[in-house]
Amino acid sequence: MGVLLQVRDVPEEVHRTLKARAAASGVSLSEYVRTVLTRVSSRPAPTELAERIAARGAVRPTESTEQSVRAIRDGGE
Repeated sequence: MGVLLQVRDVPEEVHRTLKARAAASGVSLSEYVRTVLTRVSSRPAPTELAERIAARGAVRPTESTEQSVRAIRDGGE
């Protein structure tokens, strides 16, 4: 069984929107919110993404990539 999570002070408009989306999806509000939270938590936060990108370091283009770029810039000649 999962952990119980209680969210307080949710604006009424947000609650109505989530409840309507849950109904349109044919699931309970709890199931809908659980799905949204699972989806959001599976993606990296912007700072995490920036750290991953920075850790990869610079990428140097290959000679064939540079040739392709030159050909495109020259109009395909």
